[in-house]
Amino acid sequence: MPMDKTFDAASAEPEIYARWEEAGAFAAGANAKPGAESFSIVIPPPNVTGSLHIGHALNNTLQDILIRWKRMQGYDTLWQPGQDHAGIATQMVVERKLAAEGNAGRREMGREAFTAKIWEWKAESGSTILNQLRRLGASCDWSRNAFTMSGAPGAPEGEDGNFHDAVLKVFVELHRAGLIYRDKRLVNWDPHFETAISDLEVEQVEEKGHLWRFRYKLADGETYDHPMVREEIDGEPTLRPWTPDDDDPEAWEERDYIVVATTRPETMLGDTGVAVAADDVRYAGLIGKSVILPLVGRRIPIVADEHADPSKGTGAVKITPAHDFNDFEVGKRAGLPRINVMTSRAAITIEGNAEFLEGASPSPEVLALEGLDRFVARKAIVDLAEGQGWLDGIDDEQHVVPHGDRSKVPVEPWLTDQWFVDAKTLAKEALAAAHDGRTTFHPANWVKTYDHWMENIEPWCISRQLWWGHQIPVWYGPDGKIFCEMSEAEALAAARAHYEGEVELTRDPDVLDTWFSSGLWPQGTFGWPEQTPELARYYPTSVLITGFDIIFFWVARMMMMGLHFMKDGEGRPQAPFHDVYVHALVRDEKGKKMSKSLGNVIDPLDLIDEYGADAMRFTLASMAAMGRDIKLAVSRVAGYRNFATKLWNAARFAEMNGCKPVVGFDPAQVQAPVNRWIVGETVRIAATVDQALTDYRFNDAANALYGHVWGVVCDWYVEFAKPLLMGEDGPAKDETRATLAWAIDQCLKLLHPFMPYVTEALWGAIASRSKMLIHADWPALDAGLADPAADARVGRLVSLIEAIRSVRAEMNVPPSAKLALLLVDGDAELEAAIAEDLPLIERLARVEGFSRATEAPKGAATIPVTGGALALPLAGIVDGKAEKARLEKALSKVEKEAAGIEKKLSNPGFLSKAPDEVVEENRERLAEARAEAERLRVAAARAAELV
Repeated sequence: MPMDKTFDAASAEPEIYARWEEAGAFAAGANAKPGAESFSIVIPPPNVTGSLHIGHALNNTLQDILIRWKRMQGYDTLWQPGQDHAGIATQMVVERKLAAEGNAGRREMGREAFTAKIWEWKAESGSTILNQLRRLGASCDWSRNAFTMSGAPGAPEGEDGNFHDAVLKVFVELHRAGLIYRDKRLVNWDPHFETAISDLEVEQVEEKGHLWRFRYKLADGETYDHPMVREEIDGEPTLRPWTPDDDDPEAWEERDYIVVATTRPETMLGDTGVAVAADDVRYAGLIGKSVILPLVGRRIPIVADEHADPSKGTGAVKITPAHDFNDFEVGKRAGLPRINVMTSRAAITIEGNAEFLEGASPSPEVLALEGLDRFVARKAIVDLAEGQGWLDGIDDEQHVVPHGDRSKVPVEPWLTDQWFVDAKTLAKEALAAAHDGRTTFHPANWVKTYDHWMENIEPWCISRQLWWGHQIPVWYGPDGKIFCEMSEAEALAAARAHYEGEVELTRDPDVLDTWFSSGLWPQGTFGWPEQTPELARYYPTSVLITGFDIIFFWVARMMMMGLHFMKDGEGRPQAPFHDVYVHALVRDEKGKKMSKSLGNVIDPLDLIDEYGADAMRFTLASMAAMGRDIKLAVSRVAGYRNFATKLWNAARFAEMNGCKPVVGFDPAQVQAPVNRWIVGETVRIAATVDQALTDYRFNDAANALYGHVWGVVCDWYVEFAKPLLMGEDGPAKDETRATLAWAIDQCLKLLHPFMPYVTEALWGAIASRSKMLIHADWPALDAGLADPAADARVGRLVSLIEAIRSVRAEMNVPPSAKLALLLVDGDAELEAAIAEDLPLIERLARVEGFSRATEAPKGAATIPVTGGALALPLAGIVDGKAEKARLEKALSKVEKEAAGIEKKLSNPGFLSKAPDEVVEENRERLAEARAEAERLRVAAARAAELV
C-alpha cells in the first residue's frame, strides 16, 4: 500500500501512542538486552492540580529524549512517573469548587469529610496533566504511576501504595535522632489560608507605598544633640537632619526623641527595641539607653547592631522580632523579647496577650485596636501618631511586598510554634556528594548556587496548618509530652508505658510541607522503605532533569534525604542521582519571561494542536543550549513541522523509486562513491548525536540531526542518487536503492528520541518490521565504515556546487541562465575529477560546458578549489554596474544598522538599565549585521570587476 502523501499529526499521534501503550513499550526493562546496565529517571512530579505549560514541555521532552535513546541502546530503562499532592494548591482548588457548588465549607464538613472530597476530585480531575504528557509523547512507565499521598489514611482503592509509610518513617527516625524538633520561630504566614508557606510559595510584588517616620521619646528625660545642616528651600534658609553623606554638621538640635522609619506601622505594637549602628556618630551616646514606645508605654532599649545602616533612612531601626525576619535575628543577638501582636488572620490581638501586656501601660486608643485587620489598624495608628504629634513625616516609596502565590494576599512574618528539620546537619553530606563525584551538576556553574544555598541553609519549617497532606505522626499527652510514632496504636503503647496507665492522646493537627514528601521521591517511588527489586535495580537514578528554580527547594531536599537514609552495600550514603541537568527558562521570542499579565504565554497544547508534538519537541530540543534561556518563536515550531514534511517526502521519494530495506544489507560493501560517502556521513552523525546526548548538549544533537537529515540526506544524497536510481537496472541501481533505504532508516532511528511520532509512522509505512521503531536497535556503526576517498570526492563536489550557487545568488544571476565553467588553475587529475562529476554539477548548479582556460576572463567570478581554481564568466549575463550599486546600497544600510547597535552597546547607561535579554539580543543582532556586511563587501567587489 503506497504511503500517504502527508503525515497527519492530529490523527496519527493518538493512534501511535495507543499502539505503544498496548505493546507495553514503555515498561521498565522493555527492550533491555540480557545483562543490560540500568538507566533510570524519576519525573519531577507535576502537581495534581497542574496542566501542561511550556516549562513542563521542555523538561519532559528532554527526559523522554534520554529515555528513548537509552531504551533503543538496550539499557534496562525506567522512566518513573507520578504526581505531587500539592497541599495548599489542591486544598484551595477543592475549597473553591465546593463554594462554587454551594456546598458546606471545609470547617463545616470536618477534616475527614473534606479530605474525602479531595480524593474524589483527584479521581475525577487530578490526572489532566498526565494525559497531556501522553500527548507530548512522554514514554513513562505509566503502570508504575506514583502519588505522594498513596497509602495515606482515607485513600480510596487504587491509591494503596506505600509512600505514606516512607514519609512517616523518615519523620519518626529524624525526630528520634534529634534532627526534627518543635520550635517557636518566624515563618512566612499566609493569613488567608492560615498556614505557614515555603519561600517558593511566596511571590514578590512591587507596590506603591509609604515610609512613615515616627518619633519615639527617650526615657528618663534624656536628651541629645542631633547634628544638622543648613540648606535653602524655596529661597528660605532652613535646617535639616545631617546624614553621613553630608559634610561636617553646621548646627545641633537638642532632641528628646529618636526617629525611626517603617513601612508597616501596625507592627510597632510589638517593638522591643531600637537598633543603631555602633559607629553612627548621631546616636553613639544613646546606645544602652531606652525609649518609651508610643501608645503602648513599653520601655525598650536602644541597641547597637550591624542591621542598622547609617546611610538608609534615619539610621535608627525599630525592632519587632516577632514580625520581621531581620528583626528576629537582631532580637536574638540583643536578647530582645518577641511579642506577637497578630492573630492567624492578621488581626490585632492585645487583650489578654500576656507578652504584650508585660511592662506595658497601653492607652485606651491602643486597646480599641483589638480585633482590627492589620491594614485598618495601620491607618488608625498613623492617625493617632499625627494627632498626638509623634508622626515625623511620610515619604512615598516603591517597595516589594511578599504575597502568597495562591492567596494573593500579603504574607505576614509570624512567630508561631512549628516543626523544623535541622537542615544544616543534613546538608553536610549533601554538600560533600556534589564535590566527590557522587552527583555532578550540568552546567557545572550550578554547583556554586547549590553550595551557597546549602552552606547558608536555615532550619526548614516542615509543618503546615492544612488538612490535605501527610498528618504529622505526633501525639501529645495530657501534660504536653510528645509521642512520635508510626501509628496511633504505637503512640498509645508508648504513652501507657510512660504514664503507667491508660491516657487520652491528642494528635498534632498539622500536615507536612509538600517538599518534605517530594524530597523522598526517588526512593519512595521505587517502594522504599520496602527493599523492592526496583529499588535495588534503579536506585540511585541516572539523571535528574529539573529547572533551576527548584534546585534549593527540591533537589537539595532529595539530596539530604537520600544521603541520610539510603546506603550502598558497604553502608556508604548514596546520592539519589548521578547527574543533575539544570535547564533554563523558556521565554518569548523577545526574551521576556512569559506571564499572563503580559499576554505572551505560549500554550504547548496549542502548539501540538497546530503543528504536532514532534515539531514542538524538536524546537525545544534544538534551542536547549546548556545554560541559556530559550527564546521561543512560534515560527520556529512551524519551521520544524516543515522539517518533518521534508523527511516524509524523502521517504516517499525512496518508496516511489523502489528503495526498500534489504535484509542483511552491509554498508561496508557498497561501491559507488556517493553511496560510500553517505555511509560515512551516517557514521559521523551517529557518533555526534551519541556524544552530544552523553554530554547533555541536546541542542547540538538536534541541530546536527537537522543538518544531516535535511541537508546531507534529503538534499545532497537524494539529488546525487537520482541519476543512479533513474538509470538502467543493474548492481549500481540496486545498491543505491538499498543504501538510500538504509540511510533513511538510520535517520529515523537517530531522530526517534526527538520526533517519535513521525519517525514511528514512517518506520511502519516503509516496510513490515519485526518490532516498532521505539524498540529498534540504536545505530552502532564502526568508524571504519567511512571512506576518505569518497568523502574527499563528494566533499569537493558539494563545495563546488555550493560556491556556484552562492555566486549566482549574490550576483543576481537569472535562474534560467546557464553559466560556463572554466578551469583556470589545476592539473590533469583535477580536470578529470571535475569532468567525471560534471553531469551532477551541470544539473545542480545550472552550468553548461566545462573547459580549460589560461586565465579568468574579465568580470568572471573565481572559485578556489582544492588543487586549483575555477571561474564563472558573468560578462553579458549580469549588469555589473547595477549589481555594484545594489550591493553597495545594501552594504551601506547594514553598516549603518551595525553602527547604531555598536553605539548603543558602548553606552554604559544602556548596559546598566536594559534587561539582560535585551543586551544579549543586541549583541546577536550586531554579530549578524557584521557577518552580512562582510558578505556584501565580497559580492560588491566581485560586481566591481564587471564594470
